[in-house]
Amino acid sequence: MDIQGKEITADALLTQRKIADFLVRERKAHYHFTVKNNQPGLFQDIALYFKDRQDPDFVHCEPPDHGRIEIRKIWTTTELNGYLNCPHVGQAFLIQRGSTDKKSGKYSCEIAYGITSRTPEQADPQRVLATNRGHWSIENSCHYIIDWNYDEDRSRIRTGYGPENITRLRRFAISVIKSKGVRSVAQKMRQLTRNVRLVFDYLRMTENSCVCSLRR
Repeated sequence: MDIQGKEITADALLTQRKIADFLVRERKAHYHFTVKNNQPGLFQDIALYFKDRQDPDFVHCEPPDHGRIEIRKIWTTTELNGYLNCPHVGQAFLIQRGSTDKKSGKYSCEIAYGITSRTPEQADPQRVLATNRGHWSIENSCHYIIDWNYDEDRSRIRTGYGPENITRLRRFAISVIKSKGVRSVAQKMRQLTRNVRLVFDYLRMTENSCVCSLRR
């Protein structure tokens, strides 16, 4: 896959120095990573810098939807570029997501830290926030589909790397189905269930696969 010039987003699991260097130096792409405690030094450095933050660099107010009002604020900096233990950092950022339930008035707030290889000239605060929003829109959509179709929250697979491996397989299956442009992932999964021949046709894994099944 040609990813030159593209922006690759990832959650904290893939926030790794080797992956950052691979994307920028070898594939000529950009990264947008979430930073959490699996990289404690990186996380603590960014959190400490933004501890006494003042006015945000950009504020985005979501139109009232699903019974709640959401306001997202972002702070960015280039002052940590040469200090953070990660290659090719263009800027670090903090995003604050505030949500107010219109019915109960209950307010909740989430803080997220991250880094991107794009410099402020390549991505202003508004664009960085939009990229982050786009990543989690995909993540949330994927989580919902997996939970709804696989009932993952009640999975009994809990030993060793079992939960992680089965989640990866489920995500891969969902991604393959979505890549075909289907209208309903759940409907397509029901159609393919216990029909090995239809799966082979859908994925075009045999020479005599039926092409028409790809469009259903």
